[in-house]
Amino acid sequence: MPKPRAKEPSMTRSRKAYQEARKLFPGGVNSPVRSWRSVGLLDSGPFFVLRGKGAYLVDLDGNRYVDFVGSWGPLILGHNPGKVVAAIRKQAARGSSYGCPTELETRLARRVQKAMPAMEMLRFVSSGSEATSHALRVARGFTGREKILKFEGCYHGAHDAVLVKAGSGAATFGVPDSAGVPEGVAKNTLTVPYNDLAAVREALAANKGQVAALIVEPVVGNSGTLLPEPGFLEGLADAAKQAGALLIFDEVMTGFRLAPGGAQERYGIRPDLVTCGKILGGGLPCGAYGGRREIMEKVAPLGPVYQAGTLSGNPLAMAAGLATLELLLKKENYKQLEATGAEIERILREAAAAAGHGKNVCINRAGSMFTVFFHAGPVRNFDDAKASDSAAFGRFFQGLLKHGVYFPPSQFEAAFVNLAMGPKELKLVARAARAAFAEV
Repeated sequence: MPKPRAKEPSMTRSRKAYQEARKLFPGGVNSPVRSWRSVGLLDSGPFFVLRGKGAYLVDLDGNRYVDFVGSWGPLILGHNPGKVVAAIRKQAARGSSYGCPTELETRLARRVQKAMPAMEMLRFVSSGSEATSHALRVARGFTGREKILKFEGCYHGAHDAVLVKAGSGAATFGVPDSAGVPEGVAKNTLTVPYNDLAAVREALAANKGQVAALIVEPVVGNSGTLLPEPGFLEGLADAAKQAGALLIFDEVMTGFRLAPGGAQERYGIRPDLVTCGKILGGGLPCGAYGGRREIMEKVAPLGPVYQAGTLSGNPLAMAAGLATLELLLKKENYKQLEATGAEIERILREAAAAAGHGKNVCINRAGSMFTVFFHAGPVRNFDDAKASDSAAFGRFFQGLLKHGVYFPPSQFEAAFVNLAMGPKELKLVARAARAAFAEV
């Protein structure tokens, strides 16, 4: 076990790799948050990974970090679990892609359906973004309506319909949140604050008979972790039903993490459609969407809603997903994840208080996902999250990194516990947290 570092780790090789990458990729990365821009390190750049094992990442310079990013959620077992790697190798020896059906798809679908009974029928795709994009198309095709309602700060992938800013008022039309998103697309997306049922009802009333679906992260992970207030999710289900709209739970992040059946099991809600990803693929690109049979029978080749994908149901991803869920879906694992998450929360609260930040830090946690907000709290929606001190979080991130702990490089992302974290890792995190809060 490495000792906590007292000074900035050497990143000579990573910085050289970053400068080379900047010549080829926008910002030197293939996904924006990897650039570390939001924690004040755009110029020096991120570390580049050499390998991962268990609870740790190792960078090109040999620095080792307890990893709370976990590939942004998928690696709930930890890095490089032996049985998952063996399943991938076994399948790779048989072939990496066929463009034909395999029994692996059916086996994984049965596992998913058992955990999430709301998915009476489903379709595999290659990412969470694909899953949400197609689920929204199916909702529109099934209802014959064009508008959707989403929540401020909920991220549902990088496709046009959900890349919108929230306007003021309960029924404000979306404004494009990215260059290249047509206003004609964004105008069909309504945005309201998370945890605000009155705003939901107002928006639905103002657009009566026009809303195809309400899509929500039941526990938000892309504004930092935001928790549903009592009655909020139940109210969404009722509001959707009364409006003749479908309720879509985006469980790309929460699926198989908050419980075997995700947030829908944890909170006792049965949505009309569900999207999954991340853990589902065991670290390989994979997503799925599914729901009530009558809705999914609208998907081609049975129905008029077209959706296809060359690598959908990819056998390597199916093998990795099967191995992951076979290892994961046990009650004792979720008890361990909950206990580890609770201990991490306690460690962070005590470290913040010891450094004099107890009144300026709010920690939101649901099971094995959490966020440290530099905000007095409560943080219940995106406006609250945006009021956090991002500069302070950046200093906190850098302090943790210096002491061997890797947190998400953004105030607005969730951190994740995995099953490979044990007492040694908790001790290291406790030392690092005390030092990092003291350096904020």
